Parts: sequence; C-alpha cells; structure tokens
Amino acid sequence: MKDIIEISELNDTTMLKREISEKLFEEAKTHFPGGVNSPVRAFKAVGGTPLFVEHGKGSHIWDEDGNEFIDYCCSWGPLILGHANPSVLEKVKATADKGLSFGAPTRLENELADLIIRNHPHIEKIRFVSSGTEACMSAIRLARGHTKRNKIIKFEGCYHGHSDSVLVNAGSGLATFGISSSAGVPDSFAKETIVLPLNDIDAVKHAFEHHKKEIAAIIIEPIPANNGLLIQKREFLEFLADICSVHGSLLIFDEVISGFRVGFSGASGYYNVSPDIVTFGKIIGGGLPVGAYAASADIMKAISPDGNVYQAGTLSGNPVAMAAGIAQLTECLKPWFYEELERKTKKLVKGVMEGLTLDVQFRMYHIGSIFWCVFSDNEMIRAAKDIDIMSMVNFKKFHLALLEMGVYLGPSEYEVGFMSAAHTDTDIDKTIIAMRKAREIAMAQ
Repeated sequence: MKDIIEISELNDTTMLKREISEKLFEEAKTHFPGGVNSPVRAFKAVGGTPLFVEHGKGSHIWDEDGNEFIDYCCSWGPLILGHANPSVLEKVKATADKGLSFGAPTRLENELADLIIRNHPHIEKIRFVSSGTEACMSAIRLARGHTKRNKIIKFEGCYHGHSDSVLVNAGSGLATFGISSSAGVPDSFAKETIVLPLNDIDAVKHAFEHHKKEIAAIIIEPIPANNGLLIQKREFLEFLADICSVHGSLLIFDEVISGFRVGFSGASGYYNVSPDIVTFGKIIGGGLPVGAYAASADIMKAISPDGNVYQAGTLSGNPVAMAAGIAQLTECLKPWFYEELERKTKKLVKGVMEGLTLDVQFRMYHIGSIFWCVFSDNEMIRAAKDIDIMSMVNFKKFHLALLEMGVYLGPSEYEVGFMSAAHTDTDIDKTIIAMRKAREIAMAQ
C-alpha cells in the first residue's frame, strides 16, 4: 500500500483511479436497479462511483483499478478474521470438493450448532437459515405462533431486515401503529407493528398499557448498529426483559451484527440479559450467506416439523456455509481473541480523538470491535432522533478524503466500522493519521 498522502496533496477533484469501476458501474446499471444488488453500495450517500472490489487479503482490499485500501467495512461485519483467512478457505475448499449443496442433512450442521449452543448460555436449540432478514422474519413468526398474538414492538433506529413486518416507521403517537416505510408493504401489515423511540422506558410502558395481551414480542438490536452505533444502557435491556415476562410477551434480540462480535455470546452475554429468542447472521457464515434463530427448547418446539409454525429453506444449513462458520467460530473461541480485538479498537479511537476539545463536533463511539465516526458533539447518542442529518455533508467529505488516503469505510454516515483480527497495529497507526487529516478536511469552512 502506498504511503498515506499529505493534506496538501488533496483537492476537490478525486485522485483515485476509478476508470474501470466507472465503466463497470455503467454496465451494472443496465442489469440491476441503481446498478447494485443492495442499495447502500451505490455510494449515493457519499457521492462518486462505487468501488468494484477485485480481491481482499487480510485487512486490505483492492479494487478493479488497482487501488488498495485498509478495509473497516469487512463485508459489513462478517469478516471478523479478515479477508481470505487461510483456516476458513481451507475448510471451505475441502467441503466444496465434496459437493456444494444437497438439500439434506449433513454432519456439518450438527457441528456448527453444537459449537454455538455449547458456548452460548441463553439458547438450547437453533435453526439455520440463509440471511439475517430471514432469521428475524422467522423469529417474529415464531413469537407470534408461540404466544398466539399478532402485534410486535420495534424501535426507531433498529433495522431487522427487509421483511414486511419491520419495514415500518413510527406513527403519529405512542398509542398508534406504524406506517409502511417502503412501497409494497400493505398498511394492514404495518398496523401490527408498534414503533417506539429507543431508550424510552415510558414509551414501552405506554404501549403495553394500551395493547395489553396483544403484543407477541419486542424485537431490538441490543447494540443498535444499523443507524449509527446507538449504545443502550444495560438497565433499558433489563427492563425490556422484565416487562415482556410480566405481560407474557417474548423478547427478541437481533444479534445479526452484535452476535459473536462483542464476545462469543454477543450482547446477551456482554450485558448478561437473557432474551427469549436470538437471531444471528454475518459472522456465523464466515463470509458466506447464513442466518439463524435460536431459543429455548420449549419455544423452538413450535417450529415445523415439531410444531405448527412453518419455516423452510432449500439452502438452509448449506454445507459450504456451515464449514466456513465452523472454521471462523473455532478461531473466535481461542483465548484472548475478543480482548485483542477490543484493544485494537480502543487504540484506533483513542488515537483519532486524542487532543480534541469537547466543542469539536466529531466523535467516535465504540463497543467491542465496532466503532462509529459521527460529526457531533454529543457525549453519547442513544436514539436515532439525536443524529444531526446535516452532518452528512461533513461525512461525505470525510469519506472521500479517507478513500484518497487508502482507508475504506462503509459509504454512509449511518454505517459502523468493524475491526478484524487481521488488522495490524501498523494499519491502525496509518488509519489514525488518515482519520485526523480527513476530519480536518471535512470540517474546514
């Protein structure tokens, strides 16, 4: 990777080579809506042409134009070991040689399930699916089937995939139901979802008072990381568990991002709060498409073929994905794995923030190996409503400057960054310098 360039070398015109990415993007727009297969990849929030990645190794990625970057997106979190980890690749290749899919049970499903259940104190049975969206959708259906109730509570600033029940915004008052946040979601679906502000105990109490025995479940990211990093207090999560218990509702922890990221047992272990159902994704696939939902044996017995809550998937438990998960989670269980990730994350944050006065409108929040750069002077942002949307202008300049200096973050201010085991102290030292310079550029009048 080339040495980090000086601020004086930067100007308003991008210096990255993007000719091949630009050509590929124009071609992609003839094939895909917006030229992408997932909206944030289009770079609309930061401007310019999305980078078409050619390959990755360790903590670095290279695009089709030959530009090299230290990568803190890590495929949006799954690559906790970094790109092309040898242990994962070896297991994947050996499994692929035997066949890619069978639509029948394999011992690899048993091995990955056992690895997870033995090391997670809050679950007894698990069902593998193919994505985080599918996991959350299935968990909500399970909660409704188990409780024989229809309504759910979700929170502003938490994302649970793109199934109909959760593509919902807040209504006009705490006692009202949500409204569809996407075309194609019927209002009748949205009316079964109550959307509340995060970190607001009174709002949750109010919802239960008005809907009493109608609420099947509360679903929450215990570490909200899809709309910024909105770290919640342990007391709020404990309150949610208690009020669900009192009213016969279930608490669903969406740990698609936080699962195996802040510790092997995720946020439920980190906070020592026991949810009724947990959803997983990302890290358990080692970079391949996997999701899962898990709970006690009593709750999971409602799932078909044992019970009458139907859920199926042709590629669920895919052997290659299971193999990748086994290899990756085995590494995660090694001594001091998470402590070292947290050390590196703290080093990055401390280095970038060192010397800043409180009046400077830039913060880095972090937990475990997750961090978030935001242009704000708030000591801590715990709710989506506290994010200043005007700061996106600063982030756009920040993101471009970082690209010029060889550092890649997810292309939106609302996306978090991830540390991997592959990031070195040298990577972090270079990133600290780059982020300091990019911040100055972004905040210059």
